[in-house]
Amino acid sequence: MGEIKVSPDYNWFRSTVPLKKIIVDDDDSKIWSLYDAGPRSIRCPLIFLPPVSGTADVFFRQILALTGWGYRVIALQYPVYWDHLEFCDGFRKLLDHLQLDKVHLFGASLGGFLAQKFAEYTHKSPRVHSLILCNSFSDTSIFNQTWTANSFWLMPAFMLKKIVLGNFSSGPVDPVMADAIDFMVDRLESLGQSELASRLTLNCQNSYVEPHKIRDIPVTIMDVFDQSALSTEAKEEMYKLYPNARRAHLKTGGNFPYLCRSAEVNLYVQIHLLQFHGTKYAAIDPSMVSAEELEVQKGNLSISQEEQ
Repeated sequence: MGEIKVSPDYNWFRSTVPLKKIIVDDDDSKIWSLYDAGPRSIRCPLIFLPPVSGTADVFFRQILALTGWGYRVIALQYPVYWDHLEFCDGFRKLLDHLQLDKVHLFGASLGGFLAQKFAEYTHKSPRVHSLILCNSFSDTSIFNQTWTANSFWLMPAFMLKKIVLGNFSSGPVDPVMADAIDFMVDRLESLGQSELASRLTLNCQNSYVEPHKIRDIPVTIMDVFDQSALSTEAKEEMYKLYPNARRAHLKTGGNFPYLCRSAEVNLYVQIHLLQFHGTKYAAIDPSMVSAEELEVQKGNLSISQEEQ
């Protein structure tokens, strides 16, 4: 379903970018799945972390576009972890395995929360050089489900999927957004009971970000002005938490702007990463950097936003 509806690019992506599976824990059942594309010479790549319903390939549009411009991009799918500390420890081991001292993180929804928790977890020996937080949050209590977090593991898969689908847009959306939702439903169907239960547990387990531990990290907050699972209060809390953050607002995009508004998202990602060009933390091959081209794209973004 999703392969045909979202884009013919998706099938091409699946056939050309290999999916790697890596085990870094003592438990052999904990398998990280990832796409690693772009120049291996880059030692501080951009890593994408998906939302509850997502798999590593939900960022295929970012991988195709950004690697074409010379960036190294890694999109992850994490194994079953039941608490944030366990996830952070596993992610640190993965970065060690990949021989990456520092990385830029793009996290969508739960992925953004986990990115912040990992930055917090490694603050004494920093592993996160910057953050892009897309439709994300800083406190799990906003979902009002902290009291049920410990019971998700008991629920059958169909009930868990119903909980997740309840946060998807139900009103009228444009065809591109409808295709993105169909694709995410397709990805959700591919997740097993333990994967979904663990992600919902991470999403709702009582926890919040301690901003004083990560205040020196450059942050871009990316969100949408139309309907999404994120409340206005949650957005305002993020702005307060990161008063110096850059803001990347999309007029529309719903829960999954990286799929249905990928050109805008990709441009905002480039603008965020531009500040590191020419340093050892650049995520792009230096020979590919073209400031003039980026200025042209910025102009195109302004035009497309005015047309919306």
